[in-house]
Amino acid sequence: QVQLHESGGGLVQAGGSLRLSCVASGRPSSSYAMGWFRQAPGKEREFVASIDGTGRYIYNADFVQGRFIIDSDSADNIVYLQMNSLKPGDTAVYYCAARNPHFQTAVYREATEYEYWGQGTQVTVDS
Repeated sequence: QVQLHESGGGLVQAGGSLRLSCVASGRPSSSYAMGWFRQAPGKEREFVASIDGTGRYIYNADFVQGRFIIDSDSADNIVYLQMNSLKPGDTAVYYCAARNPHFQTAVYREATEYEYWGQGTQVTVDS
């Protein structure tokens, strides 16, 4: 069983930055595909960004528009989400997800495609 633990959330002013981290433990594979999702109050969980097991291929949601950067440290089983130019609309609980990929360079954008989930970390952007 793989456990995911997110950290790095908090309260930030509009225009500020945060760096989220997600550590995988419990015999994770360094080749796991990883993703970030978010859920705002009263809204459905939405895809933010994903990265393949090699760390070379990424997929971003349209709203990212270059503001967020996903990267990973496969040696330590950590995936990051650097969030810049934050807006109040980015306020949400951010979740990390992982899955054993169909092939090494696969990336996934649907929540139903992921096997493991973290508990989430709250990000609040104050205007």
